[in-house]
Amino acid sequence: MDNTSMLGRKTNEESVGLSSKTRYMVETALMIAIVLIMGNTVLGTIPTPFLKISIVTVPVALAAMLIGPYAGIICGIVFGLNSFAGAFTGASGMLSTLFTISPIGVFVTAVVARFLDATVVSFLFKALHRGKLKQASYYICGALMPLFNTVFFMGSLCLFFYNTDYVQGLVAKYDAHGPFAFVVAMVGVQATVEALIGCLLAGTLGVILSKVLKRA
Repeated sequence: MDNTSMLGRKTNEESVGLSSKTRYMVETALMIAIVLIMGNTVLGTIPTPFLKISIVTVPVALAAMLIGPYAGIICGIVFGLNSFAGAFTGASGMLSTLFTISPIGVFVTAVVARFLDATVVSFLFKALHRGKLKQASYYICGALMPLFNTVFFMGSLCLFFYNTDYVQGLVAKYDAHGPFAFVVAMVGVQATVEALIGCLLAGTLGVILSKVLKRA
């Protein structure tokens, strides 16, 4: 009887482990699908009379919050690869133009920047969520995901392409003096709005879904 009981417990533990892994894979795949859908349709933007606000970082943030940091990183990489693909399809006129100058620079700007964004914010959320800011961590990281996305993306853009004729044309357009002034002039308002929306949208959804899904 003892051996049978032990075997039963072992089988149950293995089943639970398999179920947990399967659930992790399914949930991650679902978030990847959402990232791709939002990244390739109007669902990923909030149009306004003045700005085109991107919310593709929301599912990336939710993956980190609800599934785990590595799921967030995977979704961040998918977001970056999808953006990089835009350089080939023409979906991103800027990246398509810059790709003719430096494919490596575009890869870093589109993919590596999103990887860094997702990595930093995912593990920051994990750290904050264990401390006194457990509830606030959803809103903090919901805001930081789009903000860091802008920082890493524009930082890479300036690093590789600031002195190119294309970017210098934009610098002249915005009458900017130096890389920092250029970034602020070009995306400062948009980055601020995206951070606020990310805070409210990703943060609120994270809190609600964590309770519905009974996530710690």
